[in-house]
Amino acid sequence: MGGAFARHLLSEGFSVSGFDIDPKRRAALKKLGGKPAATAAAVSGTCPILVTSLPSLAAVDAAFFGKGGIVATAKRGTVLVETSTLPLDKKQEIRERCAAKGITVLDCPVSGTGAQAANRDIAIYASGERKAYDRAEAVLKGFSRSVYYCGEYGNGSKLKYVANLLVTIHNLSTAEAMVLGLKSGLDLELLYKVIKDGAGNSRMFEVRGPLMIKGDYSQATMKVDVYKKDIDIIEQFAADLHCPVPLFEASKPFYAAAHAQGRALEDTAAVCAVLEQMAGVQRKKPHKKRRK
Repeated sequence: MGGAFARHLLSEGFSVSGFDIDPKRRAALKKLGGKPAATAAAVSGTCPILVTSLPSLAAVDAAFFGKGGIVATAKRGTVLVETSTLPLDKKQEIRERCAAKGITVLDCPVSGTGAQAANRDIAIYASGERKAYDRAEAVLKGFSRSVYYCGEYGNGSKLKYVANLLVTIHNLSTAEAMVLGLKSGLDLELLYKVIKDGAGNSRMFEVRGPLMIKGDYSQATMKVDVYKKDIDIIEQFAADLHCPVPLFEASKPFYAAAHAQGRALEDTAAVCAVLEQMAGVQRKKPHKKRRK
């Protein structure tokens, strides 16, 4: 996500500094024309607008609260755009601890996959102080397809939980459709073309369907193990509200099965492989052309 954000912002004429714990990511930023930093502090101490995209709670704690972290090094008046999917209590902790140092945080989760981010095909659900949003709006629009200002801090995350609930269900329903078509003898390319143009289509069908047709989930746009965090967050959010989410609950075991089958680093579209195994489906291997 961060690399995609940087590339789009650079193409829009922004000056971009960045840090990643992976040296290859920093080298990629330099190649794009950005300014890679040796530490997170070197970025947070100089940039008036910071954007964070972090994969886990451990990464959040290190980036914000660790030695040389954002809370200790960012200047007063900094606006911080936090795009990660995190529990509400962690988002609130970030806001409160940053506010004590004069840093204003915006809760701005991203709706879309890594592949969509690369194509600038993501939506941003921005929430928090309006003045801070106004300062950061151009930056947000610089790496997204659309930006929605959603009101008070935390609303962005709540909307992201709703969006990801639907993603969880629609991704699995796409896999169901693919396996049903496969077992019935339909050509999956034909199935994709026809369903995409009808009432049964969904954005997940469009995005993940091609991966399921190929049966190759190695180039992950959202890894199974990372998405487990998102599933846990939605589950807790709904439980705290005592809100029934029956289709979401019914979907969870298939993601757990994908993880248990050694697909943790594969794309979440790999739930299709789980269903294929349950259905006893074996794909026909493409015929190799004989050399003359």
